[in-house]
Amino acid sequence: MPEREDPAGTMDDVELVTRSVLTASRLLVAVSARSLAAVEERVTLPQFRMLVVLSERGATKLVTLAELLRVAPSTAMRMVDRLIAAGLADRQPNPTSRRETLLQLTEEGSRTVADVTARRRAAITEIVQRLSPAQRSALVEALAAFNEAGGEPLAPVRDDTVGPHPLGWTTDLPAVGDA
Repeated sequence: MPEREDPAGTMDDVELVTRSVLTASRLLVAVSARSLAAVEERVTLPQFRMLVVLSERGATKLVTLAELLRVAPSTAMRMVDRLIAAGLADRQPNPTSRRETLLQLTEEGSRTVADVTARRRAAITEIVQRLSPAQRSALVEALAAFNEAGGEPLAPVRDDTVGPHPLGWTTDLPAVGDA
């Protein structure tokens, strides 16, 4: 779709931005798929997303997990059952309500998230290092706005990073256990 002028005289760049984001999305999906290659027999991309949510939030109720992943509770339950069978997650009684169970990662699940995330981070770092400092800054600003518009929280800061993010972002997450 060609760019066109809107009534204010500026170019309509929504289509151009959309194409650019779709292209970046293909690149990021490829990076994600390669990072999962070592565990692909045990974990699908949607299951890995569930592992990441459990890693970030800690023990979580199934209904909350389903809401966060934007899937039906029955779908989330099937995913959890597969992760439990693979030894990556488990169920524990909720200490505040005996009628509920909480889902959490096992040590193997935590290790899997850490390993896959490290591979993904390394691949993305290789790409980002090819950008100039000005391009990196512009990318951070654009992606922050894009992520905010899409409601995606900022990725956690690495353990070896000292101090807050230079733009003042935090990694505050809701409390563990979802009261």
